[in-house]
Parts: sequence; C-alpha cells; structure tokens
Amino acid sequence: MDTILFNLIWVIPLVTVFACIPIPAARERLLRGIHTASATLVLGIVCYLTFRVYAIGSVSANEVAAPLLLRFFTDIPWLSMFNAHYIVGADGLNMLLLALTAFIVWAGVLVSYRIKGNQKVFFALIQILATSVYGVYMSFDLVLFFVFYEMEALCMYLMIACYGSGKRDYGGKKLTLTLAFGSSMILATLFGLYFEGGVNSWSIMELSKVTLPMEFQMWAFPLMFMGFAVSSSLFPFHFWSPDGHSAAPTAVSMLAAGVMMKMGAYGCLRVAMFLMPEAAKIWLPYVVALLIFNVVLGPFIALRHKDLKYITAYSSISHLGLIFLGLAALTPVGLRGASLQMISHGFLTGLFFATIGMIYERTHTRDITQMGGIMRKMPFLGVGFVLAGFAGLGLPGFSGFIAESTIFIGAFQQDSTLTRIVTILAILSITTTAVYILQTANRMLHGPLPQKYESLTDGCFREKLVIVVLVACLLFIGICPGWISDMLDWSIAPIFAKISAATQPVIGGIGG
Repeated sequence: MDTILFNLIWVIPLVTVFACIPIPAARERLLRGIHTASATLVLGIVCYLTFRVYAIGSVSANEVAAPLLLRFFTDIPWLSMFNAHYIVGADGLNMLLLALTAFIVWAGVLVSYRIKGNQKVFFALIQILATSVYGVYMSFDLVLFFVFYEMEALCMYLMIACYGSGKRDYGGKKLTLTLAFGSSMILATLFGLYFEGGVNSWSIMELSKVTLPMEFQMWAFPLMFMGFAVSSSLFPFHFWSPDGHSAAPTAVSMLAAGVMMKMGAYGCLRVAMFLMPEAAKIWLPYVVALLIFNVVLGPFIALRHKDLKYITAYSSISHLGLIFLGLAALTPVGLRGASLQMISHGFLTGLFFATIGMIYERTHTRDITQMGGIMRKMPFLGVGFVLAGFAGLGLPGFSGFIAESTIFIGAFQQDSTLTRIVTILAILSITTTAVYILQTANRMLHGPLPQKYESLTDGCFREKLVIVVLVACLLFIGICPGWISDMLDWSIAPIFAKISAATQPVIGGIGG
C-alpha cells in the first residue's frame, strides 16, 4: 500500500490537471478548491511516508558503508528501445526533499488565489511543475530523471511570461535558455555514462556498482556537475536568477527558489558525485574557488539593491553557495550540512518570497525606498518578513543555524587551505547578510507611513496560515534537527562510502 501511495505523489498533480480541463475558467472558486485539495492530499501522503521512511531507515543510519537502500522501490520496463525503466524509490534525502516540495506547492497554491489572468491555466502549470519536481526527486533511472528534469523549464517560462511583472518576457527567456544550456551539458554526459558503464542500464544503482574509466570521468564529471550547478546559481551561471525571480509571480518565485534550485544541487550529489567519485575528489577543490563569489560577493551585491526580489535572489545565491561548500568538503559532516541546507533554504526562501508577494500585492511596489512604516498596517506580514530575515541570518533556533554550522564544521574538517579560507570568509559574510536584512526590514517596516498606504490591510487567513506553517517548519528543524540528521546520514552513507574508497590518480597533471 505504501508503495502505491509513493507512486501517487507525482501522479495526483497530473491527474488534477486533466480533471480540471472540462471545468470552465470562470469557475475560479471551484478550480482553486480542487487544486488546494490536490496539493493538501499530496502533502498528507508525503508527510506520512516521510515518517515511515524515518522509522525504517533510522536503524541503519550509522552504517557508514551501507549500500544504497530504497524504500517503496518500483522497477517497471518503460522505453524498451532505450533500455529505460520506470525506477523510483525513497531514502531519507529525497523523501525530505519531497516533503519540502509538497509544503511549497501547497503554500504556492494558497498565495495565488488572487493571481490575475486565466487561473485555470496558471494552477495547471503549477501542478505540472510540481509533477516535474516530484519526479526528479523520486527517479533512479537517468532517462526518467532527465525527462522530469526538463519538464520544469517550459512551465517556468510560460508562468513568468504570461503571469509575471516587469520585464517578464526577458526574465522568462533568460531563465529558460540558461537552464537549457545546463541541461545540454547534462545530456551529453548521460550518454557517456550509459556506454562507458557497460551494464546496458540507465539505473543509478547499477551504474554505481561500476568503476568508470578515469579518462571519461575527468571530462564528464565537471561537465555534468556544472550542468546541474546552473540550476543552483553557482558562479558564473548565477545571472539568470535575479532577473527570473524579479519577473516571476509569487508562487513561481517560491517554487523556483524553494525547490527547483535544489534540483541542481541534488543532481550534483546523487548523480555526479555518486557515479564519478574519483573525479569528484580531483575537481571539487577547484569548485571551492568559485564559491568566493557566491558566499562573499553575493551579500555585498544584495546590499546595494532596493528591489525586494533582487535582494532575496542574491541572498539565495549566497546561501546556495554554502550547499556547494558542504559538497566540496567531501566529509560526512559536510555532506550532511549541504543536505540540511537544501531543506532549510527551501523553507526560508518560500517564506521570504511569500511575504514579499503579499506585501507587493498591497503596496504595488518592491522598492524599499518607497515604503516605510507599513508594520503599523500589516503587523502580521511584517513579523513574518522579520522572522524570515532572522532565519536567513542563521539565528539560533532556526534551521539555518543548524545547517550552516554543520557545513562550516564539515568544511574545516577538510585538510585544504583554500577550503578553510573560503569557510572563514563565508562566516564573516554573515555580518554583511545582517546589514542588508536589517536595513531592508527597517526601511520598509518602520519610520513614517506614506499617506498612500493608510488603507493597507493585513494578511487574510490563508496568507497567515502559509506564514505560520513555513515559520513552524523553520523552527521545528532548528529545534529538533536530530531525526532529520538521522535520515540524511542514512542517505549519504553510500555516497560518502564511494567517495572515501575512490582513488585519486594523477591525470594530465591534475590531481595528487
């Protein structure tokens, strides 16, 4: 029964789209109710299965050399001409990412009740986007993985171009073309994995049992890693994120920053590092140098912006850089911290963009210099934004503190001068983060209230519910991180076991 429920996670959103086709677009209340019920149903299933995975998986959480064990495993022949199978399953990491996605999709539907335009099409695109993200996190066949991975780009463009604001066509095209470039890099290496693997299979589990030729790994790993890293805004492929977020509607920003950008980091860990560990040990130290922009310069760029979405976008680039710092550390603690940061940052950016969207809907501006004193009229939304800022600072009690501290500890365990220097710079950059967050909150929430904002209203029940749930998730992870750490340790054990067992030969003057 649990296996059936697991497979329904990506099916339910797609079925919802087809079920709503005969409903007229004018029946907005009915359409909103159906999509909310669908998102709530998936959320309930995911939460139930997450605890089921934890109850089973925590037994082997400390087995460092444990094999890749999947719950709710399904293997059905799919595209026989390509030897592709429908292979899905769950371990701690992808189950937590599925839970994150379910929460963000549910919240995105609730905050989109007043979206202007054809709501029927908009909610259908949200569900298709959700199907794509769910499918990526569930898949363990590379063909299936790539099909789901590609679905999200078209949905993102349509939602930004048709329902966004500002330079929406430019922002949508920039996002889509950049992601397509990353996907082309990934696709080139997938064919290489299949033919060099020699097992006549696209299965991640089967390919993980093979030691790929080092000559292949040396070009395939950086190509695949950077292809995935495009989605996670690793420098120098970060440029799509600020323009894409600024033009996107609220729900799209929540989904893009909250879950879609984690797909890249997840692919780096689950596919590139797991299948090519020898090359990972050689190339990842060079990735650390790129992080100087993400974790150090990102906050300074956020400091000079006045647009709330640009500020949050550059803040996300900085926080996502910490994920790659944890991955590049190549230590169990570092990998755990990177995984924790994926979850933490997802809820954080979901909360940030949700409150920004609610404020924009009322003030019709995201320029903090045109605001002031709005806390008097919108105390609940103001508190929600401030709590998001505290979580972004890594304040103790919130999930960011646990995740970032774990990354810093794991990075310091790496015997690399460059890694430790970048880690120190990342810790010092928290001061800059505090400056732009406190400056932004002070400018928009305090001071004299402009006359034009005298009629502002606070959040409605569903908006308050979204803020309460997302804040509760941030606090719950921050106060009770133990059970999540157990699930992640169980999941990253086989990945770290392959990396630690990998040799590091010198190829073409690189390595050693």
